[in-house]
Amino acid sequence: MDQIKIGKFIASCRKEQGMTQAALAEKLGISDRAVSKWETGRSMPDSGIMLELCSLLKINVNELLSGERIMAEAYGKIAEQNLIELKRKDENNFRWNVILTIVFSIVMAVGIAVCLICDLAISGKPTWSLITLGAILIGWVVTAPMIWYGKKGVRIAMIALSILIIPFLYALSLLTGVKAVFRVGAVMSLLALAVLWILYLLFGRLKNRKLLAAGVAFAIAVPFTFVFNFVLSKLIGSSLFDIWDALTLLILLAAAVTCIAFDRSLRKRKAE
Repeated sequence: MDQIKIGKFIASCRKEQGMTQAALAEKLGISDRAVSKWETGRSMPDSGIMLELCSLLKINVNELLSGERIMAEAYGKIAEQNLIELKRKDENNFRWNVILTIVFSIVMAVGIAVCLICDLAISGKPTWSLITLGAILIGWVVTAPMIWYGKKGVRIAMIALSILIIPFLYALSLLTGVKAVFRVGAVMSLLALAVLWILYLLFGRLKNRKLLAAGVAFAIAVPFTFVFNFVLSKLIGSSLFDIWDALTLLILLAAAVTCIAFDRSLRKRKAE
């Protein structure tokens, strides 16, 4: 498939429908930067939005993949060629995902083996290496779906982390003999998970306005900073607020205002 040709065809069809890149992006729920990449041939539309894109541009999928209008007599042959190209592309992507997942798994396995060997050589039995083993396994379970599925794997990774973190902290407290590891760690982990899920949903909702999402995320971090400090002060008796917290809050507020201001400026410029 000729991505340059397809990109020019998308741009031409978009203009025929009287849409700007921003308008098309908003209808598809993506960023206008993604549309720009299509039209310059730097990337292709994801298969999940091709039908919706074709509907908006008043073309069919085969015309999109061919980068031109297709006459009725040539339709069957070109459709077959496009299917073969798509299948080949999917197979190549799958092959690379498999290779990356295998390499990542080997690196994790080597890390576990090295830690276990060192632990046995020093202690004569598994001790601290069990902690490392658990941490690496959780890291693998959380990271592998994102390598394998890309953006679609983020939700799986979030669910896996949410399920595994509390049992891991409990096991860690048993291995170290320090009950505070679970008592403090579980509470802080639940708060951190709440923040992560809020950010995940936020960026999913505002996926075509990343600057606004970032600004809101920085703003959300401000009250959560107070929540974290308050909980820690109750659990371990730390100070509720110090100079570093004040500096952190100023940075967060400045970042929030900057991102939101840039987002509004970009939107205003596009509207003009």
